[in-house]
Amino acid sequence: MADVIQERAGVQVLVCDPAGPPVATTEQALDLIGAAFAGAEVVAVPADRLDPDFFSLGTRFAGEIMQKFVNYRLRLVIVGDITAHLAASSALRALVAESNRHDQVWFVPDLAALDTRLSAGT
Repeated sequence: MADVIQERAGVQVLVCDPAGPPVATTEQALDLIGAAFAGAEVVAVPADRLDPDFFSLGTRFAGEIMQKFVNYRLRLVIVGDITAHLAASSALRALVAESNRHDQVWFVPDLAALDTRLSAGT
């Protein structure tokens, strides 16, 4: 499947293909943002598509990507199991917990959890 905009819980979401190209640069993240401009409010990126540097906060890659989405007023959702990354980094655990308290960047285990979160309106 290609990246596709779907209505999920009444919200237009760019659901990115798990088999799509990796997101390893800010330019590749900007490509997703550009694709979202076709009508999406949320971009759901499979965790497996993100370069491992995203989960290593010392690289600042996650911060750069998250800031791009904030700048363009799009919500970013990382979808998938990031348990191994969380086990390796207390800083990442703190980032995920803080992000999930707000509305701009979420980390969810699957699309069903995204749907639940969107339905709740938070």
